Amino acid sequence: MNLKLIAALTMTVALVGCVTSETRPPPKVVAKQATVHIPESELLDVGIRVFDPGIPKNIENDDEALAKKRIYPDLRKAEARYIPTLLRETLEGTAQWGAVRVIPESADFVDVIVTGQLVDSNGGFLAIDVTAVDAAGRVWIKDKRYSSMVDLGAYKTTASLKARDPFQNVYSEVANDLVLARDKLTSLDRENIRKVASLRFAEDLAPDAMAGMTAKDKNGIVQVARLPAEGDPTLGRIERIRERDTAVVDTVNDYYASFHDSIEDSYGSWRQTSFTELEKEMRARSSARTRTVLGAAALIASIFAPNSCSTYDSCRINNAMRNAGTMGGIAAVLSGIKKYADARTHADALKELTLSFQSEVAPQVVEVEGHTLRLSGTAEDQYREWRKLLKQLYQEETGTAAAPPPAAPAAPATTTTTTGVAPPPSG
Repeated sequence: MNLKLIAALTMTVALVGCVTSETRPPPKVVAKQATVHIPESELLDVGIRVFDPGIPKNIENDDEALAKKRIYPDLRKAEARYIPTLLRETLEGTAQWGAVRVIPESADFVDVIVTGQLVDSNGGFLAIDVTAVDAAGRVWIKDKRYSSMVDLGAYKTTASLKARDPFQNVYSEVANDLVLARDKLTSLDRENIRKVASLRFAEDLAPDAMAGMTAKDKNGIVQVARLPAEGDPTLGRIERIRERDTAVVDTVNDYYASFHDSIEDSYGSWRQTSFTELEKEMRARSSARTRTVLGAAALIASIFAPNSCSTYDSCRINNAMRNAGTMGGIAAVLSGIKKYADARTHADALKELTLSFQSEVAPQVVEVEGHTLRLSGTAEDQYREWRKLLKQLYQEETGTAAAPPPAAPAAPATTTTTTGVAPPPSG
């Protein structure tokens, strides 16, 4: 009876070793394309802020705890810049919107603003939480989770990886939900959103002159309360200043586009290799558990099998089977231990790949109208300073400022290219 058990366990181990998993590609989601002409007065601009990298506050300084969760802060911060550009490209490709940009955190006066947080990201799975709000205060999408398994077809060749992102389904689903939310609004609602965005910029820049232009209705939605008189010189000045601000935001958007292009190849390779390493690790751990448990079971069964032989020959056969079961169990346990070691090796390889990628995503410097924006951890502060400068320019033009705007701090020596993007300063 016990010998039959050993034989069954041994066969199970052998069968487990033959099992392979197959990852089926998810059905492709296509972003909905515009099929009718959208009037200019209803064509909404979209601003996508850099995502929250999703690094848990309670372990953000604990490298070991972060590594166990496969969270590498520098990589996450790079992805938080990279993924919004993929969403921007998806929205632009639908012809459903006006200007679509990746914007600084403090750029508030856009028709529709999309924010997001990374939940999980590796070569095999992506999950993000997304919120979208329009300038009038309507919530289009509220903290909705979008996720997808990898489309392995994207990993077949370098060309296929460039042709379609492995997680394009996520961006297409977000794009389709935005269109769905927009289409629930009336034409007047959409026109109001555009006007409110413009008037809110004016109220922020010149609160005294432009106060009371907007007001919330009983539902908390911002509506146009009154419009400036036609030909109002104050409004003309504000519109010119807004054009300067838009140029700055465009340059910030160009920076993120350049950042995307600069890391696209290395990031795609990282994702592909990351998926391979994760798959190997999961298989190794699964095989290790199976071999260790079944090996131990076979070992125990062979040791404690009763000696029920009645003749010399039957005893020899019984002892041989017992020894075979013992040796097989020991071999299975040792094989399981080796598989655990292999799993740790793959995990270490993944960490090395991540660290290698992190070294390729150094911050860059962008020149905008004589001002240097270092778009890394200080990019937001730089844009806030730019907003202050715009207000000072307005005050100077209207004669409400006693002194001219302070000179911008000396910019580090850089070589500006025709695209306005310069390499980071040395050191």
